[in-house]
Amino acid sequence: MSVEGLRFVITGSAAGIGAGTARLAASRGARVVVSDMNDEQGQAVVDEIRSAGGEAIYQHCDVTDEAQVKALIAAADDAFGGIDVLHNNAGIHESMLGGGLTLEEMDRATFEKVMGVNVTGVWLCAKYALPGLRRSDNPSIINAGSTSSISGYPQCQAYGASKGAVMQLSKMLAVDLAPDGIRVNCYCPGSIHTQFVDKFLAAAPDPKAMLNTMTMTHLVPRMGQPADVAELVCFLASPESRFVNGAVWTIDGGSLAWRGTLDVLGMEVNT
Repeated sequence: MSVEGLRFVITGSAAGIGAGTARLAASRGARVVVSDMNDEQGQAVVDEIRSAGGEAIYQHCDVTDEAQVKALIAAADDAFGGIDVLHNNAGIHESMLGGGLTLEEMDRATFEKVMGVNVTGVWLCAKYALPGLRRSDNPSIINAGSTSSISGYPQCQAYGASKGAVMQLSKMLAVDLAPDGIRVNCYCPGSIHTQFVDKFLAAAPDPKAMLNTMTMTHLVPRMGQPADVAELVCFLASPESRFVNGAVWTIDGGSLAWRGTLDVLGMEVNT
């Protein structure tokens, strides 16, 4: 699929899925705005892209800060003359905030922080990217959901609720922006090996048991990699997906396709 010449803005792209998407898109000729709150890691991704011959800039952005979101879109305008693809990837899990994870233990500030980054941040970025997307010949918004958008998981109340909202918001935006020719899609990854997942596992009471829970349903018997998701994002951004709109794509190794675990099939997870 071709993303050559497309101008990407990717939030939360200093590591993980966002960084993987930035690298892959740039390697295929896209121009990329890498955005994050971790400036050192974000600039490192840009430096890596540039050293490989790609085009990229870095822009600090807290997606809950309206002024910073406006500055992010302005940076894309200044560097590349606009935006074609908004990849809303920035997200946090309650385990990253250091508080309790149960209903009884979690405080309201934690719940609202997760909702603010994961839902309000998506809405704000879409809102301020809209004028530029209207000027694009191939405009699209690609939102990061989760399999927790669809199914229940332990210790995931705020995150799962937020990602369910992102999934539904994607459908609403697809409807509202259809007259502008802007496609909006959502992908729902399962267990992908990122720093985000490593932190989640570290916060679990029994990390080994949690890892087993996360991977033993994968019909592809391994944890996913950021590059797996990046391929899907590039497809959804490309003209080849021009008839795909308002869709929710699971990319989870088949975990939501059934209700069993690999031991039933005589299989083991490849670590």
